[in-house]
Amino acid sequence: MALFAGLGRWQLGRMHEKQAMLDAAQAVLTRRQAKPLSSAGDAARRHDYDWAAGEGRFAAAPAVLLDNQQRDGRPGVRAYRLFQPASDAMPLLVELGWLPLPGDRRMPAVPAPQGVLRLEGLLLPPPSAGIAAAPLQAQDDGSLLALSLDMQALPAALRSPPIAARILRPDPANKIGYARDLDILPNTLPPERHLGYAVQWFALALAVLVTAFVLTFRKRRPRR
Repeated sequence: MALFAGLGRWQLGRMHEKQAMLDAAQAVLTRRQAKPLSSAGDAARRHDYDWAAGEGRFAAAPAVLLDNQQRDGRPGVRAYRLFQPASDAMPLLVELGWLPLPGDRRMPAVPAPQGVLRLEGLLLPPPSAGIAAAPLQAQDDGSLLALSLDMQALPAALRSPPIAARILRPDPANKIGYARDLDILPNTLPPERHLGYAVQWFALALAVLVTAFVLTFRKRRPRR
């Protein structure tokens, strides 16, 4: 019973945590007060959300493809490329969007947009790495396939100086890249699902309690 109740409390904690993330992101999206792209390298705000804008160029570095990303029930990858702001700030990863994978899992080509570009979008922490860790896998076209975005390992793989702790997801109105939106919880459970799981765990704890009372206080049969 204590185990089930503990799992229920954990799910409630996750619900409140994700709801706080959604509220913080929505406040930023409502204001849309643009900060410079250099704020992506602010270590004190590595877990926060900001709206940012600035000019720069995409670096001559391999594309990074994040595996196991679904959109509308279809499997695919999320494409990232390294961007160097014109202000000589730390380079940062820019999410270009989602691409589907064919049945043979052949990775799509992700050419780098050329020239000086102005990007505007949401600065956010990279997707959670989860419990699985795996090295970057080089593809035939030079791109890197990843199961998670390890911001400590990526600079060496991209032959880059240290990169910013947060990534930029450009406004879908920016005409670069592929399918994307400003949802901060893709491929993960929303708060409502965590609440549903919490209710299930608490119900199991209650069932164990009721069973314990029945077994403890049931009327003993008289001996013959």
